[in-house]
Amino acid sequence: MKLTKKQKDLAKKLDLKKEYKIAEAISIVKQYSNAKFNESVDIAINLGVDPKHADQVVRGTVALPFGTGKSVKVLVIAKPEKHQEAIDAGADFVGFEDYLKKIHDGWTDVDVIIAAPDTMAELGKLGKVLGPRGLMPNPKSGTVTPNVGQAVLEVKAGKIDFRVDKNGTVHSAIGKASFDENKLKDNIAAFINMIIKLKPAAAKGTYIKGITISSTMGPGVKIDRSLPDLKSAA
Repeated sequence: MKLTKKQKDLAKKLDLKKEYKIAEAISIVKQYSNAKFNESVDIAINLGVDPKHADQVVRGTVALPFGTGKSVKVLVIAKPEKHQEAIDAGADFVGFEDYLKKIHDGWTDVDVIIAAPDTMAELGKLGKVLGPRGLMPNPKSGTVTPNVGQAVLEVKAGKIDFRVDKNGTVHSAIGKASFDENKLKDNIAAFINMIIKLKPAAAKGTYIKGITISSTMGPGVKIDRSLPDLKSAA
């Protein structure tokens, strides 16, 4: 595979195999974030788990201290008595049967769906539409709840949900390249700490096998798995 001039220049300056301390890795990612738009900063953590086994699935939520920097579009599926609560909390779309029909017809132009428990019997029928897009509400992620207003506030403030993929890797956005280094560091620390907290009892051997951060158009930079500066970032 032929390397571009930019890639060749990068290869000379950056050791892509080296594991860096968190602060240094962030500095490198910001340095190579040169796109004409505000790139996202993403994290990928490779875990020593086998997601084929239910007792090794790593899934949860975390409130990033400084959010992702992304404007999140939230749909609340609830019966009329909950509509005003959701609207007051800042939900972008609120409804019940009208939005069930829209989703059935193929509309999925949202980032998160929050549902009241008494709507799940009907919403669950749309699993084939919502499931592959990662939009199906789930009690474990806090998106099926009677407190729809609080859930909207948390999502808008930076609460994200994540789930290990079939290859044993957890991916998430953890900020924007425009964030200052301390904000990115705190977001990364919050995310990694939650992953550590959720270590399955059935997981054997090395749990965190690799951590990489990158901007949308930039290189992947590895983080020291011994996490020497994680606590200082928390």
